[in-house]
Amino acid sequence: MEAHEKGFFTEENSVEVVTGRNRNAKSERLKAVMEVITRKLHEAVKEIEPTQDEWFEAILFLTRTGQLSTEWRQEFILLSDVLGVSMLVDAINNRKPSGASESTVLGPFHLADAPELPMGANICLDQKGEDMFIHGRILDTEGKPIAGAVLDVWQANDEGFYDVQQKGLQPDFNLRGVFRTDADGRYWFRAVKPKFYPIPDDGTVGKLLHALGRHPYRPAHLHYILKADGFETLTTHIFDPDDPYINSDAVFGVKESLLAEFKSIDDPARAKGLEFAGPFWEVEHDFVLARDQG
Repeated sequence: MEAHEKGFFTEENSVEVVTGRNRNAKSERLKAVMEVITRKLHEAVKEIEPTQDEWFEAILFLTRTGQLSTEWRQEFILLSDVLGVSMLVDAINNRKPSGASESTVLGPFHLADAPELPMGANICLDQKGEDMFIHGRILDTEGKPIAGAVLDVWQANDEGFYDVQQKGLQPDFNLRGVFRTDADGRYWFRAVKPKFYPIPDDGTVGKLLHALGRHPYRPAHLHYILKADGFETLTTHIFDPDDPYINSDAVFGVKESLLAEFKSIDDPARAKGLEFAGPFWEVEHDFVLARDQG
């Protein structure tokens, strides 16, 4: 009797034998997922034909990645990010109707309890960096304004650091705030021009990037979570199209529709009205929310 007829493991029938053992899985979804993962993993191993030493090195890489992960640092999420998997999962779970603003990754530095501020407030609490005025409208897919929409915004400072990365150097909740749109769906607030920054690259993921000849940088951006009754929540960024890393974001988060124009403004009267000391940056960007289909 042939080995495959008895269900013995061979190089040729490896997928069938392994997945066949899962026939009594308690979850059909888990069974289906593991069938795909097993098949793709076995296909990769058969194509790569790793040596025993190479496979052990891969096991050690995953082990070290887990050992680096803590409450404040998730190295596996970082690995998912740099492989483009996080953005792919985001794209699959956030397919939007035509005209709706696109989403991108949340990032690791969001805080759920940022203060709600009056429209026009300056979220920069330490007066460091180049002044910036951000404004626009929140609309539905028919172009109608959404009043009372909530904008949760946050960003890195002019050195590329978030407040939680520089405890004691930046004030708590620096460059964070929550705003609500007016009756015309308008929003506006003041901040500083953000800077590109590296993802944590002192661990296994950083070593992998270095070995692949890749840099760890994310281009300058502003984060948004937008919520409104009757609409799908949108988690997204807007990016500076002139940033040196705009075409090579380490985590693949840039989408063409999320590029915003960062204008340099030298207008003393406008600067005075915004309580800026001199020239400033201006960003105007509208967001379009999709209606909740739930």
